[in-house]
Amino acid sequence: MSLGNRIAAELRGDRTIWMIIAVLSLFSMLAVYSASGWAAWTSRGGNTTVFLLTHTVRLAFGLFLVYVCHLLHYRRYQQIAPFLMLLAVPLLAITLFFGSSINDANRWISFAGFSFQPSEFAKIALVIYIARELTRKQEYISSFKDAFLPIIVPVLIICGLIAPANLSTALLLFMTCILLMFMGRVSWQYIFLLGLLGVVVFAGMVAFGQLYPETGLIRVDTWISRVQTFLHSEDGGYQVQQAKIAIAKGGIIGEGPGNSMMRNYLPYCNADFIYAIICEEYGLLGGTAVLVLYVMLFIRNVKLVTKSPKAFGAFLAIGLSLLLTVQALANIAVNVNLVPATGLTLPMISMGGTSMLFTCISLGMILSVSKFIESLD
Repeated sequence: MSLGNRIAAELRGDRTIWMIIAVLSLFSMLAVYSASGWAAWTSRGGNTTVFLLTHTVRLAFGLFLVYVCHLLHYRRYQQIAPFLMLLAVPLLAITLFFGSSINDANRWISFAGFSFQPSEFAKIALVIYIARELTRKQEYISSFKDAFLPIIVPVLIICGLIAPANLSTALLLFMTCILLMFMGRVSWQYIFLLGLLGVVVFAGMVAFGQLYPETGLIRVDTWISRVQTFLHSEDGGYQVQQAKIAIAKGGIIGEGPGNSMMRNYLPYCNADFIYAIICEEYGLLGGTAVLVLYVMLFIRNVKLVTKSPKAFGAFLAIGLSLLLTVQALANIAVNVNLVPATGLTLPMISMGGTSMLFTCISLGMILSVSKFIESLD
């Protein structure tokens, strides 16, 4: 058997999704290496090679997780969904009250020199759980008993625990769950009830944060500051201003790989603002190519949903793809100053530990669904 046939036999599932993963990984390595100049000069004395090696190791391990997760039958994830939720809730609670503060937010649990972001784990756990509950009640969910305790309460708990330190992630997850409920034929009145309760919980957080700012649990001042900067500042603030300059410098074809100048002025350009560096170096063509890859990923998952004979596989694939695609669009929107600044990374491209690994796990689960559908053809 030739090497190509052997690889094709090992990497089963949707070939287009595998291609998208490969191209995003290539973009990631090139962009992170080039964009790490600012972080290198502030923490490593200008040594960008350390960032490249660190990112390469994380990316390689992430791709290994994609392979492992795609080997497992996706119904296994349905079986462990309750246990993932039971683990996610205490992890989020521990992080909220005792987590390590990085960039003025308690989003991490640190141990033995490693930092772990439980919200990334909780996102996947909740999507799997909601997909499971919608599958168990495939008939039209019209009773309070079927909708409130099994679906609405878990969404409020998980998003409520994430929101104080990471509002953008909580909003992304909340909207994904609402879309899943809509596709799962949950009655409109219960979708509206979830939205209303979400607003009430958010209002309660804002009130608590303003009444007891000394606790530092809820970042109300940060939320208000970012919204005011977006609404009242012509340039969107320093980071967004530098990002727009980088995009403008790129023009149509860009400055070329490794030729970014704005990486020396744009903080976190290897993470939250990496899209601006891609546009500077690869121009409008490169920026559009990245956007098209995420849209293609979503379209391929929509096709999986239409072909999936099992409800859980359809809900799992579309839920995880919504998380990834909407997060990518939100990150790009921040870079071009369409929405207030968030802490969302560009999936599969931005430098990151926990976010990269759980993005890869999500893609592995999606490929597991596609592998099963492929076996039926």
